[in-house]
Amino acid sequence: MKTSLSQPARYLVLLTSAVLTIFGFGSLTRLAENPDLAGFYIFYAFAMLVISAVLLFCYFQLKKRRKNIFWLTSVILALNIVLTIFDQVGFVDILFMLLNLVTLVTLYLSRKDFLPE
Repeated sequence: MKTSLSQPARYLVLLTSAVLTIFGFGSLTRLAENPDLAGFYIFYAFAMLVISAVLLFCYFQLKKRRKNIFWLTSVILALNIVLTIFDQVGFVDILFMLLNLVTLVTLYLSRKDFLPE
């Protein structure tokens, strides 16, 4: 009996979106800590919330088996991995990279369920 990874892959995309939303709002709460970096925190939070919204959109669209949605999701996850390396890498960053890596690998392994035939 063959098990499909498509549902876990979609749930991991949803989890990644939720984590990015939490990080985005967390960045907004840091505005008062260092007013000199307020612009940076606002930009960073905005970027995370936009990426989160795009991943949420991809979560709902992946079932429709559209090639561009699959690749958009894959590129966002890969960029999340690469861009996290250029940040100050700490424990939370490593966990976030692992979440994105597991999501990307699971998505790739179930690509036949998401790509048109």
